[in-house]
Amino acid sequence: MFEASIYRARRNRLRELIGNGVVLLMGNSLQPRPYPANTYPFRQSSHFMYYAGLADPDLVVLIHMDSEREVLFGNPVSMDDIIWSGELPGLEERAASVGLTEAVPLPRLVDVMTELGRNRTPVHYLAPFQADAMDRMQALWGMDAVEVRKGESNVLKRAVVEQRLHKSTEEVAEIEDALGVTASMYALAMSMVRPGVREMQIAGAMQGLALSHDRQQSFLPIVTVRGQILHNETYGNTLEAGQILLVDSGAESPIGYSSDITRAIPVSGRFTPTQRQIYEIVLAMQTGAIEAARPGITNLELHMGAARTCVAGLIDMGLMKGDPDEAARAGAHALFFPHGLGHMLGIDVHDMEDLGDIVGYGEGESRSSQFGLAFLRMARKLETGFVFTVEPGIYFVPALIDEWRARGLHAQFIDYDAVQRFRKGGGIRIEDDVLVTEDGHRVLGPHIPKTVGELEAATGR
Repeated sequence: MFEASIYRARRNRLRELIGNGVVLLMGNSLQPRPYPANTYPFRQSSHFMYYAGLADPDLVVLIHMDSEREVLFGNPVSMDDIIWSGELPGLEERAASVGLTEAVPLPRLVDVMTELGRNRTPVHYLAPFQADAMDRMQALWGMDAVEVRKGESNVLKRAVVEQRLHKSTEEVAEIEDALGVTASMYALAMSMVRPGVREMQIAGAMQGLALSHDRQQSFLPIVTVRGQILHNETYGNTLEAGQILLVDSGAESPIGYSSDITRAIPVSGRFTPTQRQIYEIVLAMQTGAIEAARPGITNLELHMGAARTCVAGLIDMGLMKGDPDEAARAGAHALFFPHGLGHMLGIDVHDMEDLGDIVGYGEGESRSSQFGLAFLRMARKLETGFVFTVEPGIYFVPALIDEWRARGLHAQFIDYDAVQRFRKGGGIRIEDDVLVTEDGHRVLGPHIPKTVGELEAATGR
C-alpha cells in the first residue's frame, strides 16, 4: 500500500468535494466457487482501495465530512483466523496503517447507521455491483435493491470520478511497475509462438510468469488465433502456419494497479503480404492516435481519426471505396473496427466502469447510438494526468459481414465482393497504455515489440 498520508490526502479532498454528511465505503467479501469455503482469489473494491488502501475482505469505512473522524469497521482477528491463515494484523493496526482514526467491530455498524438515520445525517454511498455486497447493503438499510440503487449518491460519484481520473506520480509508477512484468510476459509469449503450440501453453506460461512475480492478472487474458472474437477467453486451439495469434493481457502492480497490452503475432514468424498490409493499417491507426494525444483534444476526435485512417488503408486494399471522411462519419468502418479506441486505466483495467458513462463522457455528453461508436467507452476531453489505452483493430467477422451485405449497409463505401476473401475471419489489435502530460503524452512502460520488423525479430525465426 501507499504511505498513510496519501490515503488521508485523498479522503480530505473528498471532504472538500462533498462537504456534508458521511461517506460509506463498502469493501468486498470473498466470493464462493463450488461451495462457500472454496473461494475465488480475493479482489478488493477499487474504490475502497483508493481511499482506504486495505486489501482484506469484509471491511467498511465511514468517513465524516465535517470532522477528521474516520472509522474502520471489521471483524477482530480470532483464533480460528490465526489457525487457518496465520498471524494477522489486528483491526486497530490495519486502521493505523492507512491513517484511519478508529477501529470498531463490524456488528456495531448497524447501530451507527441507525443513529445517523435518526439524526438525518446524509449518507453518501456507491451502489455495489456484487450480489452479496448488495445483500449486505439492503440489510444495512432495510431497503430492496431498487431502493439502494436509487439512493446512490451522485455527489459522491462525481467526486470519485474527479479524483480518480487524474493519476498521481505514485499511481503512474504503479502502472509502470505492472507494465514491467507485462513486458516480460510478452517477451516469453513471442518466443513460444510457432506452429503446433497450443494457445493454452502460451496463456499458461504468461500467467505463470506473472505468478512468479507474485502478481495477479488485470483481467482474464485473451490468447487466441480467432482474433475476430473481441473477448475470446478460451485457449483450445493449436497454432497453425499462416495464422496470427492475438494476445491481450496485463499484470497488476503489487497494490492492484492495472496494465493492459495487446499484440498480434505471426505464427509462422513472418506476416504474409496481406497480413502485413492490414497490420500496417492498424499500426498507423494506433500511432496516429497516440501522436495526437494531448490535453484539450477529445478521445472521440482520436477515435474518428483512427477510423479515417482505417478507411483510407482499406480503400488502398480495395475493400472500401469513396471518401474516407464520409465513410467514417457514416460508420462504414465499423464493419472492420466495431469497438471504441480505448478506455481509462487505473486500479481497474476499465477504470471506474462500474460508475457508468460519467467516467468517459463529460458534462452534457452522451454515447452515440451508431453501431461501433456506441462501444466508445471514453469520448471526453483529455486532461493532464489521464491514463488511457489506445487499442484500435481491424477484424473480419463472418456473421457481421453476411448481415451487412444482406441488408445492403454502406454499399457505397464497402466492396462486399472483395471482402468475401476474408470470410474465414481473423483480427489484429494493437494496444498500449498512455499518460497525458502537460505538453502531450508518454507511452508507459518498457517498449514491447510492435512494428512488423520488431515482431518478426522477436519470434526468433
